[in-house]
Amino acid sequence: MDLSIAGILLLDGSSNGAVYALLALAIVLVFAVTRVILVPQGEFAAYGALTLAMLQAGRVPGTVYLLALLALLVAVLDAVEALRQGRGAGRAVAAFFKPLIWPAPLVLLSLWAAPRQMPLMLQSLLALAIVTPLGPLLYRVAFQKLADASVLVLLIVAVGVHFVMTGLGLAFFGAEGFRSPSFWDTTFSAGGVMLSGQAIIIFMVSIALMLGLWLFFERTLRGKALRATAVNRLGARLMGISTVDAGRLSFLLAAFIGALAGLLIAPTTTMAYDSGFLIGLKGFVAAIFGGLASYPGAALGALFVGLLESFGSFWASAFKEVIVFTMILPVLLWLSLKHGSDEGDE
Repeated sequence: MDLSIAGILLLDGSSNGAVYALLALAIVLVFAVTRVILVPQGEFAAYGALTLAMLQAGRVPGTVYLLALLALLVAVLDAVEALRQGRGAGRAVAAFFKPLIWPAPLVLLSLWAAPRQMPLMLQSLLALAIVTPLGPLLYRVAFQKLADASVLVLLIVAVGVHFVMTGLGLAFFGAEGFRSPSFWDTTFSAGGVMLSGQAIIIFMVSIALMLGLWLFFERTLRGKALRATAVNRLGARLMGISTVDAGRLSFLLAAFIGALAGLLIAPTTTMAYDSGFLIGLKGFVAAIFGGLASYPGAALGALFVGLLESFGSFWASAFKEVIVFTMILPVLLWLSLKHGSDEGDE
């Protein structure tokens, strides 16, 4: 291996690691707030990329119909709950229409815009707008009533949601893979290494999103409420913070981050209905490096996973996935020993 090949592998691994970092941050965020190991995080990435592909083809994405169905289901659930709590018919009607405020206009806009060949940036924004609301809707349907259940029960439900979303992805998008056009086709040469405009966009968007998340958690009331819920759910509830709203917001951010990651990675690799599982699993491995608690640790772990995947594909392409996923074993062993020593000190 010469320096030019090493530079190419380093650049490729860093760009992939930036995408994995976004998924890892979303997994850490959701687990910290809700104790849900978000197995279907990768499906949000696949849905984002494939929704954009359908819009590029001038077709209405199946995610639009999923959004409408979930919104109606949540509306019915909220209305029934309002009636059971004796709030009256007026409150029940208001509870019914509240979940439809954003999804209904999005569905109508998508039906109108899909056959029209809009610019790529507008189609990307529409894909983000379609996929992002799926997060809090899924939380309401699958996880909200189980908020106080054990981590194992929540994990089982998350695995079930993953299989459902994968099956729906096959029904919505078919078995064929898609690749989206690059957001920036320019290439730059530096020391024999070609740097694509898409790689620059991946780095810039990833850094901007991480900075935005830091500002959100440090400077806004909602961000501080999420941090309080992550530290102590009971204490946050006693202080008047709604853990339900915190859970929905965490899933909203996770869906947005996942969809954005899918849009970023779609021009660099072919995305299919089941591609999200492997992508999300690598994000989970990165999150494990941070102990499912540290955002900087998850980001550094994602960079390591991306580089390990890139160099592993050069030396043993048939075993690159095995190399990446095997690395989780010593990390889990170290975390187990560390946790055991901390308990012994107490």
